[in-house]
Amino acid sequence: MTTSGYEGATARGGRDVALELAVQDPQGVRVAASVGARRVELCVGLGATGGLTPSAGLLAAALDASRGAAGVPGPEVHVLVRPRPGGFVYSADEVDLQVRDVRAAVEAGASGVVVGALTPDGVVDAHALRALVAAAGGAEVTFHRAFDVVADQLLALDVLAGLGVRRVLTSGGAPRSIDGARRLGELAARARGPLGGVVQVMAGGGVRVEDVAALVGVGVDAVHLSAKGVVADDAGPGGGGDAGYEVTDPAVAAAARAALDTATRTG
Repeated sequence: MTTSGYEGATARGGRDVALELAVQDPQGVRVAASVGARRVELCVGLGATGGLTPSAGLLAAALDASRGAAGVPGPEVHVLVRPRPGGFVYSADEVDLQVRDVRAAVEAGASGVVVGALTPDGVVDAHALRALVAAAGGAEVTFHRAFDVVADQLLALDVLAGLGVRRVLTSGGAPRSIDGARRLGELAARARGPLGGVVQVMAGGGVRVEDVAALVGVGVDAVHLSAKGVVADDAGPGGGGDAGYEVTDPAVAAAARAALDTATRTG
């Protein structure tokens, strides 16, 4: 299924719920474009680490791929800025590195960045977030699934809205989004109600095509998935073993688009 334009479900006569794909190469951006995804989250090492900051060269290539053809714009490119695997409590040096990466991504042409930082007590690191939002210079900031480690997610949503974060990527604190659907609904209702829509709630984390309708049903603003497949490739000694590598699967992406369109038309 191929669509053109990136207005989302509103253009199809239903509630506006965006599709975002996590991608790791320019071809992933082109797949996202082919199914009318509104955004991509660009990263590397997704399966192995949960995602890390992409290189400057990869970002440049992804931005080229997103510009589309025949005057049709492609999806927005939002860059994951995460300097290492592991937890989300960062040293001053690590925060400084992320500030530099955020600035560089926006200067290169990214539409937004995806960040996250917590204190040792497991709450949003407001000091770090202020610096990261400032470095974005008005580009959209998404807070990633570090949010799912926070105990009081409703309070955290309020804090992030006050810090100028535009979007929160979350599974509702569950291993998979469908298992956190009730909490996602509570967060979405708070975002639209008391917070006046200044922050959006995006469901992400183990999302399968068959989960999309239920996630739309609880009121989220966007659905995020990797739509990934694995290419078998035995690199031999020194090449990382025989696990192969991940790609964005066009069939899975198209099925997710179709599921989203159906859910927003009937929801």
